[in-house]
Amino acid sequence: MREGLIEKKVTDNAKKKGWLSYKWVSTSQRGVPDRLYFKDGNCVVVEFKATGKKATKYQQAIHLRLAAVGIKVHIVDSVDAGELLLC
Repeated sequence: MREGLIEKKVTDNAKKKGWLSYKWVSTSQRGVPDRLYFKDGNCVVVEFKATGKKATKYQQAIHLRLAAVGIKVHIVDSVDAGELLLC
């Protein structure tokens, strides 16, 4: 399944469950994760990929930088994985 379709379905379902969702777009830093989800004081950071695809080396480097400051980036490559993450 295409990345954009997975992201849309997961985001639509998350919003129905009360998650607030923002697309993360940075004009000065490429490679940032795709979405930020907020609910009940929690923040979930997600990198969407087409089914079976992996994050690029550059994206992985950004994910490591975020991990170094305590932020986990979740890689989601299916609607089911997104549903489990944002239940």
